Amino acid sequence: MAKNFHPGCLPVLIGSLPLQDHSEGVKLVFEYTPEIPLWVQLPAYKEEGMIAQFQPGFPGLKLEKDKSFIDTSDPCFDDDLLEFYEDYMAVEEGETDLENSRFVLAADTAKGFFSFVEQLQALPDHPVAVKGQITGPVTFGLGLTDQNGKAVFYNEQLRDAAVKLLAQKARWQVKNLSGFGCPVIIFFDEPALAGFGSSAFITISRDEVVNCFEEVIEAVHDEGGLAGIHVCANADWSLLLESETDIISFDAYSFFDKLVLYPDLVKRFIQSGGILAWGIVPTLNSDDIEKETTDSLVAAWEKQALAIQAMGIDKSTILDQTLITPSCGTGSLSLDHAKKVLVLTRQVSDIIRKKFL
Repeated sequence: MAKNFHPGCLPVLIGSLPLQDHSEGVKLVFEYTPEIPLWVQLPAYKEEGMIAQFQPGFPGLKLEKDKSFIDTSDPCFDDDLLEFYEDYMAVEEGETDLENSRFVLAADTAKGFFSFVEQLQALPDHPVAVKGQITGPVTFGLGLTDQNGKAVFYNEQLRDAAVKLLAQKARWQVKNLSGFGCPVIIFFDEPALAGFGSSAFITISRDEVVNCFEEVIEAVHDEGGLAGIHVCANADWSLLLESETDIISFDAYSFFDKLVLYPDLVKRFIQSGGILAWGIVPTLNSDDIEKETTDSLVAAWEKQALAIQAMGIDKSTILDQTLITPSCGTGSLSLDHAKKVLVLTRQVSDIIRKKFL
């Protein structure tokens, strides 16, 4: 767990912004969350979608008429798959530098990352921490399909390749952000976990999900980073609370009452050093964004913190192991609403820190 990282209710963002200019995105990030800045994803560009941004390097990847899929029927697929695993093993065994592998993020699909690094290099002092993000293995595996439209998650071989691809791309982010003199956080974005346990995903086992998480989290830890899992809806929270993740990022605005249905696991997670990233600032409903104020959200957070205290967690521990965040990314919002979310996130953090720390 994140024993040497104590965020103390600092604010951090989720990643997406409704912009078309990456430099403008970087500017907003450093304006509102300079202590823990992150690189931005701009959904205005189709190559920065949740699946598209991280699929390069996958064996058998085909792009046809703006649609991407894994073509296992291609006569070259078996050779592609073998080459993928050879590349993976070469990196794992140190024969190939990760920087010269298929597992890097590229400037044409992750421009926000490179704009972010440029800004970090220009800073006079290092931040408290820096944050990257990547689509989680469940969401990625269910969003990427083969030539027949079947999600790769349901093919054990393709699922394994997907997990290894994401694990290495997460490692690459940690490696490239580790030179800035502060902890590196990588969030695995997992909106699809909201469906786990429902009839839609009845054939997905708990063990399959757990094993996916173990591998990608271990990759981040091996590189010296902190791993977080972000879910912007309700989920089986025991999956996350029992995992090796350092940070659980959740929609506290709408689903705090669901998280606290697992009091023993929440208590154990926090006592072992786990950090809660409270998505107390709403992003999913424009009416909520308009009606809420800094004071109303601080009051909501205080009420929630009392519920955690009632589990037997000291208030100072809660404050120490809390991040304040939006409930999700702002990429689908209007720019005005997105900016209000950023303002609220900053102000809620400032007031809580001033009041209690």
